[in-house]
Amino acid sequence: MSRILSQRDLEFLLYEWLDVTALTARPRFAEHSRETFDAMLEVSAQIAEREFAPHNRAGDLQEPTFDGERVTVIPEVKAALKAFNDSGLLAGGLDEELGGLQLPHAVLRACFAWFQAANIATSAYPMLTMANANLLLTYAKQEHVDAFVRPMLEGRFTGTMCLSEPQAGSSLSDVTTRAVPAGDGAYRLHGSKMWISAGDHELSETIVHLVLARVQGAPAGVKGLSLFIVPKHLLGPDGSPAERNDVVLAGLNHKMGFRGTTNAVLSFGDGTYEPQGAPGAVGYLVGEEGRGLAYMFHMMNEARIGVGAGAVALGYTGYLHALAYARERLQGRPVTGKDPAAPPVPIVRHPDVRRMLLASKSYVEGGLALVLYAAMLVDDDSPDAPLLLDVLTPIVKAWPSQWCLKANDHAIQVHGGYGYTREYPVEQFYRDNRLNPIHEGTDGIQALDLLGRKVVMQGGAGLALLLRTIGATTARAPEELSAMASALDAACARLTEVTRKLWAAGDPDAALANATAYLDTAGHIVIAWMWLEQAIAAAGKEGAFYDGKRLAARYFFTHELPRTGPWLDLLAGGDTLLADLDDAVL
Repeated sequence: MSRILSQRDLEFLLYEWLDVTALTARPRFAEHSRETFDAMLEVSAQIAEREFAPHNRAGDLQEPTFDGERVTVIPEVKAALKAFNDSGLLAGGLDEELGGLQLPHAVLRACFAWFQAANIATSAYPMLTMANANLLLTYAKQEHVDAFVRPMLEGRFTGTMCLSEPQAGSSLSDVTTRAVPAGDGAYRLHGSKMWISAGDHELSETIVHLVLARVQGAPAGVKGLSLFIVPKHLLGPDGSPAERNDVVLAGLNHKMGFRGTTNAVLSFGDGTYEPQGAPGAVGYLVGEEGRGLAYMFHMMNEARIGVGAGAVALGYTGYLHALAYARERLQGRPVTGKDPAAPPVPIVRHPDVRRMLLASKSYVEGGLALVLYAAMLVDDDSPDAPLLLDVLTPIVKAWPSQWCLKANDHAIQVHGGYGYTREYPVEQFYRDNRLNPIHEGTDGIQALDLLGRKVVMQGGAGLALLLRTIGATTARAPEELSAMASALDAACARLTEVTRKLWAAGDPDAALANATAYLDTAGHIVIAWMWLEQAIAAAGKEGAFYDGKRLAARYFFTHELPRTGPWLDLLAGGDTLLADLDDAVL
């Protein structure tokens, strides 16, 4: 059995629960079948096992280096990316005209989870490239699609997103990178960007940066931001990389995890190069001036779901490693075992180890269900699907980043003293996953987005739709699951009541004072919903796999959903301690 991911669980979620084969009735997916989906999943697992997993530790121990001129990455990364590109997955969800396979997003997300679980650092390069390409396909001019997107989809170019700056961090309204019209249809950019994943390397012919900048004379704040394509190299007449653009690597950041992914400080227009004989980095406007952040959210939201999926994948592989270790490791005896001469038992028989394993199972299998459900909403052509995905996105990003990280924490604990040594991989899984609560907007930012925007937009239509969708699940729960359905209905009713109370006075400072508790609550309610859905799909089916699903669902409803009670009490009480305190006392 693989310790990367569970093929059986993916099959259950895709076919027995989500019924992705039903999508083949649509013209877009008519060329596909269960057989083609299985083939892509099998290829993904094979490449992940053969090309990605073997250098996961090497990439961590031998992180990228910069000698002042060139970045060096271990050679296994380039070989793995070539295997990934050759599989067709880079354009897997796109139109055939673009070289795509027109796979449903749910299947593509399941395929990519293999790579994220096998080697999160190497998988970051194609993840960013795919999101970059998808944004440009939606908003860029055809000439830029031809020049930059097609080579990305062929695996020749890679892509990034450049938002943060050293002084601004997540506060994008404080972005100062400026863009000056060059008079030839292009712009010249000057500024610095920080924390740019995959920002510089020699893994592709060139790198296509998507850069948020402020056109000269634009208003302050996010409404003054525009989006630009700024390639590392300008392109020659034949479309191949030629002259260097004035995009310079100022240095690499050294992280606790994801160490195989370069993380760059980039300087735009500092004069190191003068492309086409003029100062500044050449950039090409995407869409209209002043709409850059709106466009960038297309990539950010895709990346946020990708971050949530990566957090699930890392938690899942940590759980599988811990489960295997607990079954093999002999230590101690049952509490009722009085004979010191009796042989030790596998630690999986000890109740506290079982607690950690069952908790981890509930987190990672619940999180995987959420990620695939969100991907299925992309394929859903019903009018409600975009709104439901919108309200779920901050939860998809943030809940796995916190609770699947907890599975990695449990994996270390199950391994005992070995868990925090490099003899076993679980310590690296934890370090890698610890970055995800920060990636693509911190969990705190996701909490503000959920409570401050998503649940109140359109007069509360997003929250109402989510709760109505959950209610449809509880209404069809069979008798043996009625207690779970009732508990979930009660939690949803209380969430509705508390949300109204929080916004009754129309005071954002007071309403958002405990936004993180709100995110925790909504996230646990959504995962309980995912577990009820899985329990319904498993109802009446026999075998250890289905027993495991029922057990994990029972655990989540008896041990995890009750956590929402104190969180809701805090929210209902209107406590504003965190908004009111004087930071001098901290």
